[in-house]
Order: sequence, then structure tokens, then C-alpha cells
Amino acid sequence: MISFETLHAQNHKITELSNVFRYLIADRAMCDTQVACDLFFDIAKIVKEHIEIVDRELCGPLVSHEEQSIKNTANRFLSGSMEIKRIFSAYLKDYCSEKRRALRIKDHETFVKDTNQMFDLILDRIQRETEHLYPLIRKMKKTA
Repeated sequence: MISFETLHAQNHKITELSNVFRYLIADRAMCDTQVACDLFFDIAKIVKEHIEIVDRELCGPLVSHEEQSIKNTANRFLSGSMEIKRIFSAYLKDYCSEKRRALRIKDHETFVKDTNQMFDLILDRIQRETEHLYPLIRKMKKTA
């Protein structure tokens, strides 16, 4: 199983990169830089990897737990992951060309608004993991 230190490091990295990216894109001219583009794709990769790891290594085993409340928690996180993946995929499709590794921004104001909403959703998920999922797993390890 992945360590909590690794998960917290990923959470911190996602939060930090998201905050820097939001700051950069506030200026329309910065959206066209290679730095912003690279940062965007780094964030996308890290977010996808993090969600997959949490789903596979933390939630997956909890789904078959004997206690119903633990199963319910795991199912809620897995359901939330599916929704975030769906929304994130649509967001990426709208604003980037993964093939060309480039951003496609037609309306800067809408891009900033959508980016803020997307990152708020991701950061909210990270906060819920930290406050609900990780303590649940720690508690289970202590009682096992």
C-alpha cells in the first residue's frame, strides 16, 4: 500500500501547482507560454495518477470490507472519482490538445472560470481524502 507520506506529498504538489497555475493564467499573455502549458500538463498527469492510486490502493480494498459504513465511504469516494474523471476529461478536451501538447483557449474569461471550478473540485476532493479517508484507514490499521 502507498504510504500516507507519499499521498500527502502528492496532495501538496497538486495544491501548489494548481495555485501557481491559477496565478499564471490570470494574465492572458501567460496562457500562451510554454511554462504555463507544461505546468498544465504536469498537473493533469499528477491529478490522474493520484486519483488512480487512491482508488486502487485505498478505496478498492475497502469496498469488500465487512463493515457497511466503511464500504459506503469507499463507494462514495469511488463514485466521486468517476465524476471527477468525467468532468476533468471534458475540461481537458475543451482546453487542450494532448496530441500537440498545447492549450486551446478561445475565451480567456471562460477558461479561467472553468479552471478555477475544476481545481476547486480537485482540491475539495483532496481535502475530503485528508479529513475522511486517510483517518478511516489509519483507524482500521490500529484495530487490525
